[in-house]
Amino acid sequence: MTIIRPLILCGGAGTRLWPVSRDTMPKQFAMLLGDRSPFQDTILRTKKFGMGRPAVLINYAHRHIVQQQLADIAAEADIFVEPTRRDSGPAIAAGSLAISRQDPRAMVLVLAADHVISDPAAFFDAVQVGVVGAQHGRIVTFGVVPTHPETAYGYIKTGTQVAPGVSSVAQFAEKPSAERAAIYVNDGMLWNSGNFLFDVSSLIHEYQRFDPKTMAALYAAVDARVNDAGVTAFGAAYEQARSCSIDYAVMEKTDRAAVVPVSCGWSDIGSWDSLWAFGQKDEDGNVVSGEAELLDSKNCFVSSNGPLATVVGLEDVVVVANDDAILVCERTRSGDVKKLVEQLHIKGRSEADVHPKVHRPWGWYQVTDASPGFQVKRIVVNPGGRLSLQKHRYRAEHWVIVGGVATVTVDETVQTVSPNQHVHIPLGAVHRLENHTNAPVTMVEVQSGSYLGEDDIIRIEDVYNRV
Repeated sequence: MTIIRPLILCGGAGTRLWPVSRDTMPKQFAMLLGDRSPFQDTILRTKKFGMGRPAVLINYAHRHIVQQQLADIAAEADIFVEPTRRDSGPAIAAGSLAISRQDPRAMVLVLAADHVISDPAAFFDAVQVGVVGAQHGRIVTFGVVPTHPETAYGYIKTGTQVAPGVSSVAQFAEKPSAERAAIYVNDGMLWNSGNFLFDVSSLIHEYQRFDPKTMAALYAAVDARVNDAGVTAFGAAYEQARSCSIDYAVMEKTDRAAVVPVSCGWSDIGSWDSLWAFGQKDEDGNVVSGEAELLDSKNCFVSSNGPLATVVGLEDVVVVANDDAILVCERTRSGDVKKLVEQLHIKGRSEADVHPKVHRPWGWYQVTDASPGFQVKRIVVNPGGRLSLQKHRYRAEHWVIVGGVATVTVDETVQTVSPNQHVHIPLGAVHRLENHTNAPVTMVEVQSGSYLGEDDIIRIEDVYNRV
């Protein structure tokens, strides 16, 4: 069997799924449909069907999330970091170049990290059908057989058969109006899933043919790649690549484009409405997760990861409650959440981008209370995690361990601290917390002082090479 290298793209922002999905925690890493993220499910699908080592392409800000989520499912991957976002075209081309350095004859399967597939076996069967086309130099995409007219997806019109189960692409169509979408479905056109399969040399050849300047920048960026704390960062030349989707850059121009139809329960979960359509419904058509209670309500999507969310006597609404933000909207208008986020940006609201849970290489923290002169954080340090050896100029801290066993350094004293024990960190003291156990350490930290910003950290030693 041909060994296929998955190339998983993790660059989407997912603003239509705000407030759960934000720049600091986009939808591919959020627990939207259970106890695993779409990214983790994507990795596990490739592992289940015996594919080769995944390559994951990420934004630098998400490297710690990716590493932790891989560890949580006992999976490994090559992690490549984009210096800046340049859309799917340069991302796929650079990822393909990096894979080609490891195996010039690799077969690459491009997957979006934020899609869900309810029938992975059917998708894998379609991939195997596409292998023959890819072996003959075709750049194969997977066209989902529509279940209804949909305005949120592009469409593909099939052409002549080029291999068993594989057809040429006669036309790519943009996201249509509702009327045009109905026509497309009646004409047998397919949803454009944005997943691709190709021999790595075919994709590189075609990209080079259509945009040699971008490819020159990507060659330079991949050649200048450096390893940094478990990830591989592309060089600065990446920023010179033209920002362009893979459809515009290659697929709509090449004569090698091919398509395999597939019915696999696919969704790009692009809005709360699509999550409602995909989710498990109760007898009243409601999809409910987290702390939520409904009364006399129908066809609603209600989710909370913080306060108790209650809904009475409503139909076709979305209610999403986070610790710092609540969304209420008509379910059929959930696509307009993106416009709401743009409005929040204009007004300078940090909630538009910043998630209340802040991830660090050692774990995460969340501010639970704050007022002039003091701030309270909940801090979780993963097994093996170590905060930097540091000190502060403007604040003192009080640490109360509430879970796990920590090793705490304060100046010359090193001690083991268990639940219900307290440590005082005086102003200016050199200190660190380490977790040498196999279980997380949870701590409540109370800061007090004249200035409590995150930039009041003087790092003396840091295993994660931060400054």
